[in-house]
Amino acid sequence: MQVSSVNDVKIYNLSHGKSLPEWLSDRKKRQLQKKDADIQRRIELIQDFEMPTVCTSIKVSRDGQFILAAGTYKPRVRCYDTYQLSLKFERCLDSDVVAFDILSDDYSKLVFLHCDRYVEFHSQHGHYYKTRIPKFGRDFSYHYPSCDLYFVGTSSEVFRLNLEQGRFLSSLQTDAIENNVCDINPVHHLFATGTSEGRVECWDPRVRNRVGLLDCALSSLTEGTVVQALPSVSALKFNGSLSMAVGTSTGQVLIYDLRSSQPLLVKDHFYNLPIKSLNFHNQLDLVVSADNKIIKMWNKDTGKVFSSIQPQSNVNDVCIYPHSGMIFTANEDPKMNTFYIPALGPAPRWCSFLDNLTEELEESPESTVYDDYKFVTRKDLENLGLSHLVGSSLLRAYMHGYFMDIRLYHKVKSMTNPFAYEEYRKDKIRQKIEESRTQRVQLKKLPKVNKELALKLMEEGDDEAELASRKKRGKALPSILGDDRFKLMFENPDYQVDEQSEEFRLLNPIVSKVGQKRKKKLRLLAQEELGETEKEEEAEGQASSEEESSDDDKSWVDEVREQRRLLRQEDRDRRRQERKKADRNTTSQLQFYQIKAGEEFKSFNDMAHKQKLQKASLEDRLKLEEHSGTGNIADTAVGSKQLTFTLKKSEQQRKQQQAEQEHHKERKKLRRSAGHLSSARGRGWGRGRGKGRGLH
Repeated sequence: MQVSSVNDVKIYNLSHGKSLPEWLSDRKKRQLQKKDADIQRRIELIQDFEMPTVCTSIKVSRDGQFILAAGTYKPRVRCYDTYQLSLKFERCLDSDVVAFDILSDDYSKLVFLHCDRYVEFHSQHGHYYKTRIPKFGRDFSYHYPSCDLYFVGTSSEVFRLNLEQGRFLSSLQTDAIENNVCDINPVHHLFATGTSEGRVECWDPRVRNRVGLLDCALSSLTEGTVVQALPSVSALKFNGSLSMAVGTSTGQVLIYDLRSSQPLLVKDHFYNLPIKSLNFHNQLDLVVSADNKIIKMWNKDTGKVFSSIQPQSNVNDVCIYPHSGMIFTANEDPKMNTFYIPALGPAPRWCSFLDNLTEELEESPESTVYDDYKFVTRKDLENLGLSHLVGSSLLRAYMHGYFMDIRLYHKVKSMTNPFAYEEYRKDKIRQKIEESRTQRVQLKKLPKVNKELALKLMEEGDDEAELASRKKRGKALPSILGDDRFKLMFENPDYQVDEQSEEFRLLNPIVSKVGQKRKKKLRLLAQEELGETEKEEEAEGQASSEEESSDDDKSWVDEVREQRRLLRQEDRDRRRQERKKADRNTTSQLQFYQIKAGEEFKSFNDMAHKQKLQKASLEDRLKLEEHSGTGNIADTAVGSKQLTFTLKKSEQQRKQQQAEQEHHKERKKLRRSAGHLSSARGRGWGRGRGKGRGLH
């Protein structure tokens, strides 16, 4: 929802914001509503209140429950139920709708005038009947007492179709070539039609005779009005029994009293666009007039501007919801706008929550627009010769200038037309000077960071541009300097190329060699394009270029080797310097110890002997300790210490050892002793054949 204030009148645009696609799932819509702030502020007063492409006209039923809109593409009519705040039905039509009207209190009786001369009738269930009028129609009105439809269009005749008898009646013959709009007074049923010649003809349906003629084209011309063509009547609307508003194709609105041939008031929109719609707001005595760009609300007696609305897209039709401050607009856009102006009246019964919502938004920031005023500075006043008006009621001070009436500004501007040529001449001279400045030589400024790289890129770019200019269809590639993606490389000091680094020194011979080869290739291509050399010379040039390339290859290989040798030498020198510095630090950090009573002094030879032992294997050290009898005593220069330790076994080794022990215990339990099998006698005792039996 968008809130603005025009002439201290708050206007709430309820249709402002993003519209969600229909094919999105409910889950996706909920996710978008949580993340997107614009969607969270969006108020969807009526669901799917839009057309596929364009909405041409919009109306509200007399009972206030239904809103009907006609649009395209494809041609269709949509009916919205305000009690349900959603779409009730949609009916597609055969051709575009020029105008339509609601004959009943609800949507049960509809009449559509199509662009192909067809008149289509719809009932509550849908299409009912279809007929055709003799000429292309532009507008029609319904006469309730006689059930007659009056059609006007590209003809001087006004066609009458009686819905009770179901036949055409005799036409009304006007003096116009074409008729644009028509309307019937709701009180005494006077029929009025607006012509393309800028006249309004009034007819009495009872006697079918013309009873009045108004020349609106002549009456719309006021002081300061510039007319480029004959004003024709583009809109017509009755109010009560005696008031009538007429809109012209040049942007003027005329208020008439039917008892007078002269207008009571002429209001100019200052856009020179035809008036599309006219409506009356009787509670505040306002006229709501609209052209393609703006909707103006002004007092019908004085012409003082009450407020104005300027939608983002062109306006086709305007409809005011009865007895409320809500306005619907049909636009050259899929979305139909809904505006709520609390100053015009309360919110309708079906959306009464808007009153509470607008009260909460009273202190929100708003944009201020001044209508029918021109902002001028003090210099503009001096050019117009109006400096003496400063301090008067004709100028209203605002910021660094003043607001003045637009009519006064146009009037004074027309009087100072002789000076317009001087302004035009100065502008032309200024344009010529700027063009000549662009043709001068432009100095190339090097960036603060990576100047050498930028200079190299400029030279390569010039070579490519020169080669491309010599070619017929050649085109130079854009340089890195002009690419925004690499802008930080020439602005941020962190991207400075370190030419003393090892990587740069090793790659620099290769890069420079590639650049030289590239330049040679460009020169050779240029020579081929110009045709300066012959075939034999080209062959010799190629052979020499091959020899040169081989020599160049050897040269850059030697250069790379030399760079590597220098890097190694610098590395050795750096290490030597580090060792010297470390020796100086150690000598400066020598510490002296005092030998206490009972301690033995051991020379530094023992330390050297110990260092040799540390390099020996564990077996040799253990043998040497057993031989010397020192055991686990380790001698140092500052005393004697004893260290004992046990190796920590891993979890896997510990588990394996435990499993082996359990296995051995189990084997011991299962093992059986073989002692009872042993005997003092021999193995074969008493088993001789035939022996021992006879002795018993």
